[in-house]
Amino acid sequence: MNRRALVIGTVAVAAAAFAAAAAYYPRNTGGVAPQEESNLVRTHSPVIGPADASVTIVEFLDPSCEACRAFYPIVKQIMGAFPKETKLVIRYASLHEGSDEAARILETARLQDKFEPVLEKLFFEQPQWAVHGAPDLEKAWTFAGEAGLDVAKAREDAKSPAIKAVLEQDMADVKAVNLQGTPTFFVNGKPLPSFGPQQLNDLVAAEVTAARAGASSQ
Repeated sequence: MNRRALVIGTVAVAAAAFAAAAAYYPRNTGGVAPQEESNLVRTHSPVIGPADASVTIVEFLDPSCEACRAFYPIVKQIMGAFPKETKLVIRYASLHEGSDEAARILETARLQDKFEPVLEKLFFEQPQWAVHGAPDLEKAWTFAGEAGLDVAKAREDAKSPAIKAVLEQDMADVKAVNLQGTPTFFVNGKPLPSFGPQQLNDLVAAEVTAARAGASSQ
């Protein structure tokens, strides 16, 4: 996957996507309070980054969400500034038509250790398959295959009770955290004070600084 191409491909929609997401995002921490760890991170949750990272970014995302697509390279850029200290935990918030099937694709990719390339491919090709009101999930499967997914095996795995349970648990946690829109972020359990790339960057940086200070005082 060409990461620069992903960034370029999202620039045109980023401003509109952020504005749309901000309309649904809580304006203060009263809308989404810090949550118990069990609501944010499950043992099945896909993780990008070092397992022992001191700062955990949890993102509730919808594979069909334009703002999630636009935010993805920004999140990776923020993590790139703190590569040993940050990890990203993905939770599924399948709010658009067809997004539950896309989440199944991602779960099968996780089982095949292909989660990140398949996620990036689905985001990159999102305008081709995630048409609002008329999603083309066969295209999504095809794109996943192009990213390295064994589609035949994945289609069988997607029918499993285990994956069904994962999606049901994630949607239960979506309700538990009072999610107002996607993407929704928590950093070490703390919600953003308001929606935006700078707010996410500032909160991550603050948590990294606090973690470093805590480690140096020991």
